Amino acid sequence: MAYKRPVSVLVVIHTPALAVLLLERSRHPGFWQSVTGSQEDDEALIETARREVGEETGIAAAASDFIDWQLTNRYEIFAEWRDRYAPGVTHNTEHVFSLCVPESIGVTISPDEHLAWRWLPWNEAAAACFSWSNRDAILELPRRVT
Repeated sequence: MAYKRPVSVLVVIHTPALAVLLLERSRHPGFWQSVTGSQEDDEALIETARREVGEETGIAAAASDFIDWQLTNRYEIFAEWRDRYAPGVTHNTEHVFSLCVPESIGVTISPDEHLAWRWLPWNEAAAACFSWSNRDAILELPRRVT
């Protein structure tokens, strides 16, 4: 079994008006989040962000379209998801990026990962997130993009 690396990206996808795209997790209905995903092999983090956005939303964006916030969060991996990681791995390091799209576009989700998607104003999106790191990134979005 190939274990996931405890290094991931969080990508806040937003419009110029700061509507934020959220995805509902399929394994946890009611848990809304931005695009997230683990780094594979020796992939550059920007490529992880680009790949995950494509896989989870169908949005094809160039690496140059992303903004690397140079912000990392370290958090404990939920016990129910630890079996995806090597034995003894309990924490993940998350790197935050953003991607601005021109408008609230339709997306194509992967049903094995997500049940639904929606665009919300940034403050409502932050309140809807189950993850503190995702909430905090969205709350910081107005400062990051102006």
